Amino acid sequence: MAYSLSGVHLPTVPSICNSSRSSFLSNRKTSNLPILFKKNSTCTWKICAGKSSYDSDSPSITVTTSEKVLVPGSKTDASASAIEESEVVEEVDPLAMEDDVEVESTEELFSSELISVDKNVDDEEETVSVNLVSEIGELEGARASNDLDAVKSGKAFRTTKRSIPPPGTGKKIYQIDPYLETHRPHLDYRFAQYKKMREEIDKYEGGLEIFSRGYEKLGFNRSTTGVTYREWAPGAKSASLIGDFNNWNPNADVMTQNEFGVWEVFLPNNADGSSPIPHGSRVKIHMDTPTGIKDSIPAWIRFSVQAPGEIPYNGIYYDPPEEERYVFQHPRPKRPKSLRIYEAHVGMSSTEPKINTYAEFRDDVLPRIKMLGYNAVQLMAIQEHSYYASFGYHVTNFFAPSSRCGTPDDLKSLIDKAHELGLLVLMDIVHSHASNNVLDGLNMFDGTDGQYFHSGARGYHWMWDSRLFNYGSWEVLRFLLSNARWWLDEYKFDGFRFDGVTSMMYTHHGLQMAFTGNYDEYFGLATDVDAVVYLMLVNDLIHGLFPEAVTVGEDVSGMPTFGIPVQDGGVGFDYRLHMAVADKWIELLKKRDEDWQMGDIVHTLTNRRWSEKCVVYAESHDQALVGDKTIAFWLMDKDMYDFMALDRPSTPLIDRGIALHKMIRLITMGLGGEGYLNFMGNEFGHPEWIDFPRGEQHLPDGRVIPGNNNSYDKCRRRFDLVSAEFQVCMQF
Repeated sequence: MAYSLSGVHLPTVPSICNSSRSSFLSNRKTSNLPILFKKNSTCTWKICAGKSSYDSDSPSITVTTSEKVLVPGSKTDASASAIEESEVVEEVDPLAMEDDVEVESTEELFSSELISVDKNVDDEEETVSVNLVSEIGELEGARASNDLDAVKSGKAFRTTKRSIPPPGTGKKIYQIDPYLETHRPHLDYRFAQYKKMREEIDKYEGGLEIFSRGYEKLGFNRSTTGVTYREWAPGAKSASLIGDFNNWNPNADVMTQNEFGVWEVFLPNNADGSSPIPHGSRVKIHMDTPTGIKDSIPAWIRFSVQAPGEIPYNGIYYDPPEEERYVFQHPRPKRPKSLRIYEAHVGMSSTEPKINTYAEFRDDVLPRIKMLGYNAVQLMAIQEHSYYASFGYHVTNFFAPSSRCGTPDDLKSLIDKAHELGLLVLMDIVHSHASNNVLDGLNMFDGTDGQYFHSGARGYHWMWDSRLFNYGSWEVLRFLLSNARWWLDEYKFDGFRFDGVTSMMYTHHGLQMAFTGNYDEYFGLATDVDAVVYLMLVNDLIHGLFPEAVTVGEDVSGMPTFGIPVQDGGVGFDYRLHMAVADKWIELLKKRDEDWQMGDIVHTLTNRRWSEKCVVYAESHDQALVGDKTIAFWLMDKDMYDFMALDRPSTPLIDRGIALHKMIRLITMGLGGEGYLNFMGNEFGHPEWIDFPRGEQHLPDGRVIPGNNNSYDKCRRRFDLVSAEFQVCMQF
């Protein structure tokens, strides 16, 4: 039977099963290699997956075979290192379009338009003359080569080729900062590991572009003849696909495992040509593992929901009919020179005590963000997480948008509306750790401790109670790189704020560390080189395929080279999140006014690395959580409740608080960085803190943490206070 969550309609996803774009072949003879595809007698392409030859604590991957890769459709087979380019269809900026225009890249993929392209390729830039031709289906009258009305409608696009830049030399960092010379052995080793990984990905996978499309082979993919499901689970002894479609019978659709640990099953279409798995069906993988029988949500699932009254989530086969799929209408905005980011959480964006929806956020909150003057919105808690109070930071399903707020198509509609308003949409992406849930997450997925994560203590974050990825694993790299690509390709996000990057870059995770700026703290045995190499690779991927995309890294350590391009030897982020400023304001707010030192304030605001851009904030969501206090509360405390009405006198505390609230933001924005961030509601001194609905928690040691009776009262934003037309004292 088809499954749907009460109150949630399951519309559509765009086509995600274009296997012709990523198929390739290898004639390898060793099992110590990553997932590749090879020909066999029963199907056109079969996946072979990777048992990587790495030790869980080793700093790098060992790959021993060096054979050529045949790309299907090419006239000759060639070394995969030469395969760097990806052909895509790109949008034309309708506002800049005239007869012949020079346009910059902003990637979108549409198939209903026919475009003719003339190219003049310079060293670093393509100049493209775009001519519309006939058969632009949705545009009546768009039959002339220069139909401006068609262009203005957002339905004109161009075809071009985009390449991920070669690794470069990695030496420019020493020109930028000569003090790095003292740590040259470490930095040269780091860059050598990165180059080695690029070369091996080129050799065995056909390049980063192909490697990052793992979602076209793993997970569920629909073809004209049926549905193929593949899962990398090398530790499993047996596996089968179960769900509503086969009455949860573990013997109905048994999977076969290849030599690299990938399980596969093909389900042919029904006799009438319909899908063997109805859209909206619940699905899981049934495995016999070293720790027993378990039914898990597929690792690459694209939607999952929690049924009413149930605790575990259910994986959902999400493949709606074509007519129900959301079609993007608007091009991505160009990246602004200076970011003004509105950090937002869709679920808690309602004025009512409830979980808000993508549609309501689109209609009610996005216009407010635009009106306030921001040019980017940063969405938190998008990746599915079973525990709402984790703020989205304990991810269970990395490829699935949170179902609490609606469907994948609802999220696409939100992003498209933001683009219409000229707003970039950044995603708060979590690749630093994962939920330790076993049944609906990645933890112990194939019954082993070290499949996606480091085994033992190294794979567990004691403060966050979560699992830590093994960035030296080939298949973990495929999973995470494909995940970043997925959100940019499928949902048209404009970039990411990478969470917890400090935790990734050091084996001590930045815990109980007071970074002083001594370079020995950044480049030594405590540095997780595998993690830094992953960050270099993902920045390579994002900026190569999506030149307008923005990457922001949350790093409290201030690692030098963090915001320098990878080709120059840096980690590759566009911005570092400048976290020290918010801490400084809290420190000052605890002091008497006469103890504030302007020189100290200016030094903190301007103390950042030359040529490495920062996004600064006076306060983010961290300062709004229970256990902390917002700047407004530090300044005005309980007087906020009784003395802020316009129909009665205020107090000196309120007058001082409002003035300092404005001045703190003014000087922070003016001196603190090249970009600015504000958390939703803090722009007007939002009263109350954030307290997610939670029940009483009983700890193993017998302690009891009280809950709040699962109340949503403090898990919302009171936009109605600043929109109110009456002048009364609000009590809340």
